Amino acid sequence: MTKVLVLYYSSYGHIEAMAHAMAEGARSLGGDVEATTKRVPELVPESVARKAGYKQAHDVPVAAVDELPGYDAIVLGTPTRFGNMAAQMKNFLDQAGGLWARDALVGKVGSVFTSTGSQHGGQESTILSTHTVLLHLGMVVVGLPYSFKGQMRMDEITGGSPYGASTLADDGQGGDRQPSVNELDAARYQGRHVARVARALGLAQAVA
Repeated sequence: MTKVLVLYYSSYGHIEAMAHAMAEGARSLGGDVEATTKRVPELVPESVARKAGYKQAHDVPVAAVDELPGYDAIVLGTPTRFGNMAAQMKNFLDQAGGLWARDALVGKVGSVFTSTGSQHGGQESTILSTHTVLLHLGMVVVGLPYSFKGQMRMDEITGGSPYGASTLADDGQGGDRQPSVNELDAARYQGRHVARVARALGLAQAVA
């Protein structure tokens, strides 16, 4: 069984929607793939989060750092904060020092997806800077290959790059924009691709 964890932080539900699509894509590979969706702990006080209109995803379990080695692939989803990952995700990953010290994630597959409030809000920088953390942990970084042709579309505004799936959270007029069909397709494709790579690595290690 190939086990994939989609681990995310989402304030307003955009990353959460992409996370579910990512897990759906991983599961589509077949019955020998198990995809689990979990979130990192919230750092914002509940009263502040409620006032800001944060989406409270109480139906999604909170992950623990020590459980990460139990997965063959870990896909991180985070909104961008000034061109970098959200503090909630960084706080969670900063607790992985013990895993790093014992090489617990070396050889695991790692991947990233994100969201921004504008077309040029730091999607690529957020994903690439998160890749740095994955590489320090010894993980095998997987992106969104150009075999997903949706990232080359020019007929609509859309997220997506070879570094990972992404979405835009603002409609350009200050209103909410949910992930598009193309962006969700990108997440599903990436999830399936991650699961395929993780499964192949697992089979290779089994016969090594």
